[in-house]
Amino acid sequence: MSCYFIANIRIRDGKGYQKYLDRAGEIFAKHNGEYLALDNQPELLEGNWDYTRAVLIRFDNREDFNAWYHSDEYQEILKYRLLSSDSDAILVEGEF
Repeated sequence: MSCYFIANIRIRDGKGYQKYLDRAGEIFAKHNGEYLALDNQPELLEGNWDYTRAVLIRFDNREDFNAWYHSDEYQEILKYRLLSSDSDAILVEGEF
C-alpha cells in the first residue's frame, strides 16, 4: 500500500534550510520516493495556513518510507530542516 508524506513547512532561515536541501534529493532518490508536489504558494481553500511551503512525497510502501525517514543519512540532515523551519508532517496510507 502506498504511503504519502505530507509536510507543511514555514522556513525561518533560508541559508540553514538550504543545507538540508543540498543533500535531501540525493538521499531521497535512494529510497524509491517520488515527489508528487512541492509548492511555495499553495492556494488556501479552508481554515488557516501559516506556512511557506507544502510538500507531498509518495512511497510504494511503508518499508520504503521508513528506510528513507529513519536512515542515518536522512537523520543527519533532518536537523538542518528542524533548526531552520517549523513544520507539521503526517504520513497517510492509501490506494485509489
